[in-house]
Amino acid sequence: MDQRVLVTYRVRGEAAAIEERAAALAVEQSVEMPLAAIDARHVLDDIVGRVVAITDRGGGVFEVAIALAAATMRGRHGGEAGQMLNMLFGNSSLHEDVVLWDVALPDGFAPSFTLARQGIAGLRRRLGIARRALTCAALKPQGLAPAALAALAGRFALGGIDMIKDDHGIADQPYAPFAERVSACAEAVEAARSKTGHPTRYAPNLSGSLDDLRRQVDAARSVGIDTVLIAPLVVGVPAFQVIVRENPDLAFLAHPALAGAARIAPALLYGKLFRLFGADAVIYPNHGGRFGYTPETCRAIAETARAPWAGLTPALPVPAGGMTPARVAEMLAFYGRDTMLLIGGALLAAGASLVAETSAFVRQVVESSDV
Repeated sequence: MDQRVLVTYRVRGEAAAIEERAAALAVEQSVEMPLAAIDARHVLDDIVGRVVAITDRGGGVFEVAIALAAATMRGRHGGEAGQMLNMLFGNSSLHEDVVLWDVALPDGFAPSFTLARQGIAGLRRRLGIARRALTCAALKPQGLAPAALAALAGRFALGGIDMIKDDHGIADQPYAPFAERVSACAEAVEAARSKTGHPTRYAPNLSGSLDDLRRQVDAARSVGIDTVLIAPLVVGVPAFQVIVRENPDLAFLAHPALAGAARIAPALLYGKLFRLFGADAVIYPNHGGRFGYTPETCRAIAETARAPWAGLTPALPVPAGGMTPARVAEMLAFYGRDTMLLIGGALLAAGASLVAETSAFVRQVVESSDV
């Protein structure tokens, strides 16, 4: 009961009131009631959050470090992803002056969440790529029938792309049922692989309830798929964690949908928490694209995902969101080789020249990685 998770928050406030605010935050994220009303000594000693440090970051922002009981984040089967998020930021996410900034885990805590996964090294082994950066494309737009999506997947694969993922908006809609779509796309990719010799992977998007996720995994496995896409905050982190635990041989690409609503520091969410819950690769918005992340935020995400942390396998950063082939050299100079570059619409805009444009993109990555 003495293990503690050290949680760091960024809090806006006045210097004269920050100690009181920090103490209230520690109570809110642990027992959520007046301490004077608690007469159980072990709860006061072992469960109530403790303020460890307060640091003035300037501009009315303070960094507040609070030690929370690790026992409150565990269930009967080990660490629980949903309960962990609840204890880290459940009630306090409703307070607009607070951002969940960072988390440090006690020894032995991370293995209770997930087994060692594929990570960067495992994805490289599957694709037979030892050193260069990896490439990825997206099937779009939603609304297409399975045959049309499969045709696009086949052309991407003929261009030598490493990974093809569904757009996250493609689910199990009537116009493209999951099992039918995945079977058609897998067949098209396999036909292209037999011509190119390159082990391109197709990662279908998992969506829906836990029962739906399980059925979709079974359908994907039946056609030889070993890599899937999932949006942890859309399906729910508990469901994500269950699917990961039940399928330790699958590789999981985590999509960032809804992450902007969480008020959790991006480096923590993508680089640590998604990895703790089972992500092998983390997709996020690159700077200079359709979204507002800064270069500093993007660098922090990539470095955190790849850095040693709590004994977890490093995850592959996947910058995306309006990227074009013209930015390949720049992105590789910024991120380095242990990265997967994801380009969707800019390749699809090539139309009839999609195979040639995909091949040119892959060639750019290969040549830039060798610099």
